[in-house]
Amino acid sequence: MTTDIKFIREGKPLTWSQRLSLTLTLSFPAMLAQLSSIAMQYIDASMVGRLGADDSAAIGLVSTSLWLFWGICSAMTSGYSVQLAHKVGANDAKGARTIFRQGIVASIIFSVVMAIIGIAISWQLPVWLGGEKEICGKASLYFVVFVAALPLLTMNYLAGGMLRCAGNMKVPSAISGLMCVLDCVFNFLLIFPTHIYEIFGLPIRIPGAGLGVLGAALGTVGAEAVCAAIMMWYAYCRQHEIKLIGHSGSWRLTGIITRNAVGISVPMTVEHAVICGAQIAITMIVAPLGVIAIAANAFAVTAESLCYMPGYGIGDAATALTGQSHGAGRPKLVRKFGYMAVGLGMAIMTVMGLLMYVFADDIMRLITPVESISSLGAEVLRIEAWAEPMFAASIVAYGAFVGVGQTKLPALMNLGSIWLVRVPLAWWMASTMGLRGVWIAMCIELTFRGLIFLGRLFLSKWWKSPNPEASSNSKEQILET
Repeated sequence: MTTDIKFIREGKPLTWSQRLSLTLTLSFPAMLAQLSSIAMQYIDASMVGRLGADDSAAIGLVSTSLWLFWGICSAMTSGYSVQLAHKVGANDAKGARTIFRQGIVASIIFSVVMAIIGIAISWQLPVWLGGEKEICGKASLYFVVFVAALPLLTMNYLAGGMLRCAGNMKVPSAISGLMCVLDCVFNFLLIFPTHIYEIFGLPIRIPGAGLGVLGAALGTVGAEAVCAAIMMWYAYCRQHEIKLIGHSGSWRLTGIITRNAVGISVPMTVEHAVICGAQIAITMIVAPLGVIAIAANAFAVTAESLCYMPGYGIGDAATALTGQSHGAGRPKLVRKFGYMAVGLGMAIMTVMGLLMYVFADDIMRLITPVESISSLGAEVLRIEAWAEPMFAASIVAYGAFVGVGQTKLPALMNLGSIWLVRVPLAWWMASTMGLRGVWIAMCIELTFRGLIFLGRLFLSKWWKSPNPEASSNSKEQILET
């Protein structure tokens, strides 16, 4: 029998195999979406890597700062999508649509403000990060294109989050695949100059703008803008539980939904800001090590995402499953889905870490032809491979906690781990071991972080988080053991 996410909100009992089936059903499309995102990073890195070490370093210098802006906007939208999951779980379609409307309005306002801030600091940012004069101009140009497009990217985050929390993982996954294809095409046309290729002896002229780093930014933003429009259209017009077309309602922000959104998203936003601040601090530690170290560090981070992005996909599924179970008033099911998702994430990321260890040299050569960069990147990737199982535990457990609206303590756990363990260790070890020391510090910290998240998952009553809006006719006491 096919297991549907509707079983959660209908109060039906779920066996272990049905829970596994549902977790896999939601996880695989989410993982494919994350892998599509990774493919985009590989495409950008590989294409820009062909332009030389300076262009690669220019992108690597501001990458962590871009993650800061993207992550803050994404965390802000989570304040609304988590509430929507609870409403869908409680079979409150009208309430879900109200949250969706307010999420759109709030996201537009917030992202415009963030874009203005980003543009204002864009020309000084590479200097603040300690970049060399040769790469600062290109780094600023790359950064400003992305932050100017934040309102479009935020709509993509919002629509994707709403669809996933409504239980639809397939559409965001398919659109992410399309985004990857568009990114490849747009980047090829914008990064490189016009080329003439011979196909079956016939000269074929392929036009190109030859914009280099600027072309990489414009290509990716263009692909994300097209897919944001498609994603928002589907959520607005097609997704049964939340579609707004044909359903009237107010677009004015209300106090209770805004307060709930702030309560969920502010800890996540502050956490992401502080974590990205730590990553920026790591970039500043790496910058004095030279252009080769900057490029190797940036490319290795991109390569490592092949391992951890499946974990984020499973984490998205965990948020949807625990969120809808929480909204339906089924705390025991919340716990069971949390345990199952974490176990699945650790198993998959362990395999991915093993593959990364074995094929580190091949992965880095795929990204950059510069031998000094690829060899150093491969070395640090093998260091990081040891941390992947515990990294998975922290990623997926965090997603499960977010589903029930718990963001404050998990945020503090992430912040304490990265600032009290990773940054001091990286600063100390970089002076004697260079980039290798920075990545050893990262491996130690991720292992520690995974252990404390597992401790909270198994030793606390996080799954009993109060939910005053849960359905009063919950059947869990009758149907579940």
